[in-house]
Amino acid sequence: MTMQKISVLGGGAWGTALALTCARAGRDVTLWEHEADNAESLANKRESRFLPGVRLDDKIKVTRALGEASRADAMLLVVPAQAMRAVLKSLAQTIGDGMPLIACAKGIEAGTHKFMTEVIAETAPAALPAILSGPSFAEDVARGLPAAVTLATRDEATAAALTRALGSGAFRPYHSTDVRGVEIGGAAKNVLAIGAGIVAGRGLGASAAAALVTRGFAELLRFGKAFGARPETLVGLSGLGDLILTCSSAQSRNYSFGIALGKGQSPNALGDTLAEGVFTAPVLLEMADAQAIDMPIVSAVVSILDGRASVDEAVETLMTRPFRAES
Repeated sequence: MTMQKISVLGGGAWGTALALTCARAGRDVTLWEHEADNAESLANKRESRFLPGVRLDDKIKVTRALGEASRADAMLLVVPAQAMRAVLKSLAQTIGDGMPLIACAKGIEAGTHKFMTEVIAETAPAALPAILSGPSFAEDVARGLPAAVTLATRDEATAAALTRALGSGAFRPYHSTDVRGVEIGGAAKNVLAIGAGIVAGRGLGASAAAALVTRGFAELLRFGKAFGARPETLVGLSGLGDLILTCSSAQSRNYSFGIALGKGQSPNALGDTLAEGVFTAPVLLEMADAQAIDMPIVSAVVSILDGRASVDEAVETLMTRPFRAES
């Protein structure tokens, strides 16, 4: 299975990092960017405005034409989760039968409650949906520091071929067929990272931080089990691994957003954000409530985001829940 031509849709920090990774793996890479200013910076300065100081490989072709980007053996979709459907609608007619479309956004579509591979299947039915997720910061990957992720699609042979195509000495993808498990880990950890950031910003201490991550992971496991994820996926790179990373570093947009909330800033005052967890949190809670899945930490984060509770009130609600056995 030939995977020589790789297109990356999205010239932000993560898209640029993945384009560089594919180039290091010896692939022919086309990078599509919608925003005119950033496309010009990528083409002429060889640098993304969202990843300053990291030079784009000269072999990477930059384009603003979706038709040109679609001439590939596989495509990495590095656009925000809530923009995925719109981009795919523009792209769908140019996608060949069986082309792998690899979602690299960690979120769930608001309103429809659809995971990213479900959005791909609906809007580009000829394609083969896939998902890439795991503990990886864009700047680390862009600079060639070691990182490992999970890449999942329902066809194991294709998943294995994609990992070989994208992998290099510093970037190690593991393949899987548990698409749902990889998607759930990536989406849920962003919400929990906001909670972890709130704990840090409020100065609640390392003990509280450890408790939140541990009990948050229990919520992730309950949600994953209800939606058919494999336990081994949830305790792997795209689940527990990504949760540990995102809940422990200000490099995470979600964690940094939570820190600001913990320090007393209101969600509205923080303005537009690239923290996917802000959009995923209410969707995750709606899906959990519909399945009677107990997710008190996610519920607390949502109550803070929508202004129904202050940080102190949300913490009090969590700490005064009835005592129970650990599960």
